Amino acid sequence: FKSVTFEDSLFKNCVFEDITSLNTYFRNCTFVNTTFYNTDLEQYKFVDSELINCTFFHTRTGCQISFDDDYSAYWIYFVNFLGTLAVLPGNIVSALLMDRIGRLTMLG
Repeated sequence: FKSVTFEDSLFKNCVFEDITSLNTYFRNCTFVNTTFYNTDLEQYKFVDSELINCTFFHTRTGCQISFDDDYSAYWIYFVNFLGTLAVLPGNIVSALLMDRIGRLTMLG
């Protein structure tokens, strides 16, 4: 789930399995006989919700990266550009060696 808010909902006999959520909240929801398996749904995501006979198995910490402030598209592309730029000297050297000693020798 990404940025989903459930309000005034009833979850009865449900299974939440292998769920990673980001900015997902349950407000005024009721959970009856619900199983949470391998999810990152923690207590603070259930705002004014009621949990009746619910079980949590293998609770984990999810990926909490949001692209709002710190991870803007500019920085992602800039870091990718730097990684590509770092490979450039090796490509130039291998092209020069390939012309000098031959393609079959380089392949060997």
